[in-house]
Amino acid sequence: MVRSARRSLFLVVLILVICGFLGMLFAQRNAPTPLPNSDSDVRDSLKTFTQVYDVVEQNYAEPVNADKAIYNGAIPGMLHALDPHSNFFDPKSYSLLREEQRGKYYGVGMTVGPRNNKVIVIAPFVGTPAYRAGIRPGDIIAAVDGKSTDNMSTSDVADLLKGPKGTTVRITILREGSDKPLEFNVVRDEIPRNSVDLAFLIRPGIGYLHVTGFQETTEGEVAKALEGFGDMKGLILDLRQNPGGLLNEGVGVADKFLKKGQLIVSHHGRASQEKRYSATHGNGGREYPLVVLVNRGTASAAEIVAGAIQDHDRGLIVGETTFGKGLVQTVYPLSENTGLALTTAKYYTPSGRLIQRDYTGVSLYDYYYNRDTEENGINREVKLTDSGRTVYGGGGITPDVKIPAQKTNRFQDELLQHYAFFNFAKRYAAGHQVSKNFEVDDNVIHDFRKFLDQEKIAYTEADLLQNSDWLHSTIKSEIFIDAFGQDEGLRVRAETDPQVVKALELLPQAKQLAENAKRIVAERGNAQNLSRVR
Repeated sequence: MVRSARRSLFLVVLILVICGFLGMLFAQRNAPTPLPNSDSDVRDSLKTFTQVYDVVEQNYAEPVNADKAIYNGAIPGMLHALDPHSNFFDPKSYSLLREEQRGKYYGVGMTVGPRNNKVIVIAPFVGTPAYRAGIRPGDIIAAVDGKSTDNMSTSDVADLLKGPKGTTVRITILREGSDKPLEFNVVRDEIPRNSVDLAFLIRPGIGYLHVTGFQETTEGEVAKALEGFGDMKGLILDLRQNPGGLLNEGVGVADKFLKKGQLIVSHHGRASQEKRYSATHGNGGREYPLVVLVNRGTASAAEIVAGAIQDHDRGLIVGETTFGKGLVQTVYPLSENTGLALTTAKYYTPSGRLIQRDYTGVSLYDYYYNRDTEENGINREVKLTDSGRTVYGGGGITPDVKIPAQKTNRFQDELLQHYAFFNFAKRYAAGHQVSKNFEVDDNVIHDFRKFLDQEKIAYTEADLLQNSDWLHSTIKSEIFIDAFGQDEGLRVRAETDPQVVKALELLPQAKQLAENAKRIVAERGNAQNLSRVR
């Protein structure tokens, strides 16, 4: 404990010194003369911190976990006093961050989650070791390498399943219908964490592309998907719930839709000069109608893509006002396998918008969960797109066409809370041969009603009638996940998603937007040329 405390204390003091030095460096670059007492202020602050920590460690009612006090307390507290996005990563969270950025990990390839105080298989990824071994959705993970999973969290079990490529992990499974536990010896392999989890032609000539985040492989994944679509007549680019990620990957994706040379984003901070990112390759003349779906969870690099497309009038932004994250973090690796994500700049869309929401005097919880997305441009900076349309900064990307999020009702919440669809699909697939032509008909609904009765989940005829479309779509999606894998289930869900259906209807409007902008920009250019001639 003493060694751990000293190590952690040294680390936090080191970070405080670094941040203090950065603060003095920034002040020197921006002020005519440095403050005479800045060195003594830093020394006094460090002395006060070490004194407080020493008193806590010696006198707190219970033994102090040094790593917890430093990693979860002192360092995050200092960073969150700066802004909501500067963050410290302890060894475990830093490892997960790098895993997400690389777009791959080593394990067996399945999603696990909690159900009835057990950790179960949500779905194995098609083609992975878990899928090839025959592990199925709904299987209960009873033990890993002989270690019982009782009282373990989902993340604990997931950690046990990961390991070096080529190593074997023994997974003990409890499966409905089996009298005794099943043993699977699965050889770990490299598992891709694809950021494009869904790409298919949703209508003849109309592509649908869902991007979950921006990692080291995203630009390549998007390029491959677009190439696979062939000669398109339109595209739905779905960025809903995309939290962002790597700036360069966001720039690379935006490049696929813009003209060569068009500005994508710029950023600068107190200690850095402005850096501008423009389309280096461009769309090669492929100017099909484009609709971009966004919502409250669309953030950071995803907002860069949406903002560039909107500012250049390339496509129609549809959905909800986005998150509003306009701060750039640089990740610094530190000792002890930890990392520091420090805000070093602010980014601006091509029209000059800073879309960062105001976080002054706002708690972290309110910043992330209790925010107002319907500002309608009040007290926000006003900018213009290439064609002269008004857009707003200071609070996310405001969509061109607003579509509110679908809210669940009491009956839907009841079914979801009881995992009704997941459990029904598991049971249905076990007793039926499901083909790709499967549809939810009256017989399937009859079986679902019997299932609800057996599970004592209350419903009325009005509930079934009023939620008919939602029931059909969700049942089919879950059965497809069970029978054919998660990708097929997500595809079914996308095909019937009301916002996706609306986006398809808006493709003609997106085409008109781009054509009008092209005409206006051309007329403006001709007028300027005439002025020069005269």
